[in-house]
Amino acid sequence: MEEKVAERSASFHFDFNINIELPFAFQLEEAVCSYGFFMMAPNQWDPLSKTLTRPLSSSSSLVSISQRSQTLAVRVHALSPQHQHQHQHQHQHQRHITSQICRMLRLSQAEEKAVMEFRSMTLDLPDRSFAGRVFRSPTLFEDMVKCILLCNCQWPRTLGMAQALCELQLELQNGLPHAVTVSGNAKVETEGFIPKTPAAKETRRKKVAKKGKLLKRKLEFEVDENSQMDSVLASGSNTTLLPTDNGNSEELCSDDSYHHQFPNGKDQYFDRTGNFPSPSELANLDESFLAKRCGLGYRAAYIIELARAIVEGKIQLEQLEKLSEDASLSNYKQLDDQLKQIKGFGPFTRANVLMCLGYYHVIPTDSETLRHLKQVHSRNTTLKNIEIDLEEIYGKYEPYQFLAFWSEIWDFYQTRFGKMNEMPSSDYKLITASNMRSTSEATKKRKRPSRKSQC
Repeated sequence: MEEKVAERSASFHFDFNINIELPFAFQLEEAVCSYGFFMMAPNQWDPLSKTLTRPLSSSSSLVSISQRSQTLAVRVHALSPQHQHQHQHQHQHQRHITSQICRMLRLSQAEEKAVMEFRSMTLDLPDRSFAGRVFRSPTLFEDMVKCILLCNCQWPRTLGMAQALCELQLELQNGLPHAVTVSGNAKVETEGFIPKTPAAKETRRKKVAKKGKLLKRKLEFEVDENSQMDSVLASGSNTTLLPTDNGNSEELCSDDSYHHQFPNGKDQYFDRTGNFPSPSELANLDESFLAKRCGLGYRAAYIIELARAIVEGKIQLEQLEKLSEDASLSNYKQLDDQLKQIKGFGPFTRANVLMCLGYYHVIPTDSETLRHLKQVHSRNTTLKNIEIDLEEIYGKYEPYQFLAFWSEIWDFYQTRFGKMNEMPSSDYKLITASNMRSTSEATKKRKRPSRKSQC
């Protein structure tokens, strides 16, 4: 495949294009704007140009992804001086980039099979915005951390924590003036590291914790001190779709999308956002520093322990990805058992991670699931009978129960908030439980005495 490599000013910019052939009926905006992860940093979706922009894992490359007919047009912007000599290994670099993009958009034979089977099962349903592809991250590690960020907080807080982690990664990359690592018993200082995100609202949780261990019972996480898994750093999942060259790469992808998002140039992205941190970048951080800097609260301990286990080779992400290639039920049990060994990975978090790995027969259950069953299916569901209700409603879509459930959720979101692919990023924070209540529910909620008055 031919690639165009062009030097851009003294800061060593090298741009080249990758073209990826797409399966029939694939639509980029449907594949990206299909799950909340696309709203989380460092992802940037531009509704005007219909372009996804983000840096990729283990790379100083920024990619912009758009669609031209049945071709995915990828513009790669390499922003490091080391890329001055990278053309010698360009093919390997392109394969690495393509693998991560295909993982995000689920462009593999196994995922395509799942999409087609699910669509054939739901022909009787009205047209929906959800087409059967669930957007995910370039790496399993980013998926796992983001699944942790989903727990026990509202969506604006989740968005804020993800943004703060990317801001921290940029600070780490540029060299922090403060001692923030635990190596050498360095003292951690957090002055000057104020998250640019909503303040943590965990005061009530701290008060409850003082009264006993009620907090631990309420948390979605299940803590288990034994983690006995082998591991190496994740690499992108293997796919059968490789870059292709049609001789029109310059026509297929332009810089117009960047002018929409970053009028001051591509460097503005990195100056403002940074990348999602890698396991090695988080492994040596002090827990209290990470909790305070990114507003993570108790989640900081789980994230740091996960990162350290990966770096030390106790958790093998590549092995987990390989086990999920055929999405068999026997492999699901094996993967679930391994995830149980990781501190902080309770049933809700594990179900979300396994969904990211391509297992769709288990629906993660939390308060949002209960709300949906009550609001859409008029079920007075509780945590005790939720599995029975889920089976009655979605069992006929086996093994794609989650896809059927999520198609309803996503359709409900579109009705409530408008088309997700057209929503400006400033409105993402409006997707909250209170804004999803019906008028009667909201009125009833306002009439209840506040928790503060009951204390």
